[in-house]
Amino acid sequence: MRPFRGADPLLPAALAVLVALSAACGSRLPESDFTSRPPAATPGAPPIRVGVITSATSPVGGDAFTGPRDGALAYFAALNANGGLDGRRVEPLTCDDGGSGAGNHTCVTELVEQRRVFALVATTALDYAAAPRVSRAGVPDVGGQPIGPAYDTHPHLYGIHGSSAPRTGGRPGWNGVLYGGTEVYRYFRRTHGARTAAVVSYNQPSSAAYARLVTRGLRAEGYRVVTEQVDFALPNFRAVAADLRDQRPDLVLDALDGHGNARLCEAMDAVGAVPTAKVTHVQNWDSTVPDQYRKSPRCRNALWATGSSRNHEDTSHPAVRAFRAAMDTHARGVTTRSQWQLEGWAAAMWFTDAARSCLAAGPGGLTRACVERFLTRREPYTARGLLLPVRFERLDRPPRTRRACLSVARWRDGRGWVTQGDMNRNCATVPQLGYRP
Repeated sequence: MRPFRGADPLLPAALAVLVALSAACGSRLPESDFTSRPPAATPGAPPIRVGVITSATSPVGGDAFTGPRDGALAYFAALNANGGLDGRRVEPLTCDDGGSGAGNHTCVTELVEQRRVFALVATTALDYAAAPRVSRAGVPDVGGQPIGPAYDTHPHLYGIHGSSAPRTGGRPGWNGVLYGGTEVYRYFRRTHGARTAAVVSYNQPSSAAYARLVTRGLRAEGYRVVTEQVDFALPNFRAVAADLRDQRPDLVLDALDGHGNARLCEAMDAVGAVPTAKVTHVQNWDSTVPDQYRKSPRCRNALWATGSSRNHEDTSHPAVRAFRAAMDTHARGVTTRSQWQLEGWAAAMWFTDAARSCLAAGPGGLTRACVERFLTRREPYTARGLLLPVRFERLDRPPRTRRACLSVARWRDGRGWVTQGDMNRNCATVPQLGYRP
């Protein structure tokens, strides 16, 4: 059996923590990074319209969710500059849903019902409230980020990490329960001999719930777990850091917002509590590390990130070089480089490969049904090696174990994110633990 990708089942919970802990209103950012439109590849040929829904402005604030959009737009810009999709230009139409369910419905009304896009690509919605409408309309949603349970619930939705859930449109997963593996914890135990882990959270419901989920996975892998909790209103990170120094955990994981995480690292540096690994997830796998952690160099150089896609700084790989060249050329004003940008690029490539396979069948071959046949074929998709093998299946029962693989990188000053091992070989058969989204 082919190894499956190591998706982070805790990312939706982590994002929920960020939402709960962030300010009530985010900054309003313009969506003008990609204002130039190359001419149609073939004069007179109708463009293929796709929609890109992003919570570009949201309660989380800043540009937390724009990475997949930027990567997808760069891919389509590069595609059009090189003749388009078999001579037809792909026209991406963007919509910012503001991170709200009402805004998400507005975007779906605009793109699906009014502009009649052929498909959605690289959706990154904090509250994908209109997912049932997209599904009922039979619009393929290709390569979206599974921030919530929509991609494990509805047909016609194809998340960037794949799915084994029935996806009948009822309850998410299997009767309302989703499953995720313990491959992250297994990796550090097996590869680095980690035996003790600390989980730091706020005394706030979302943060505490996420911490319990992480703790459960660690204990399933045989770790001794140290739990630390700080007051959300008046956090004493120095006291937590001092206890971490005494407990000497091999790993430190957290259920904190970005600001709190940076303050925790500062406190750890100050007291000399630097673990083997300070583990973060794919959304924080970006080039902002020197700025975010500028006051904590030792903790900064202990940062590790895990995910399901090839390190966006691994320029030894030709597909990564193509991604970075296109971002440099077409993503004007976007200075950050991130893992989510690479995954948005891969989502756009996935749609393009599916559409091209349909166009090869001749005039009239490009249909939504044909695109979905490509997405659901037995052969896993890897986006030229950018993704761990992705496929979709509908299992009546959740698997108890699964062979899962993991992409791993470590931050090093002067070198950036350094790949740790071959992601197609960082694999293990791990238990699948159920949780309710």
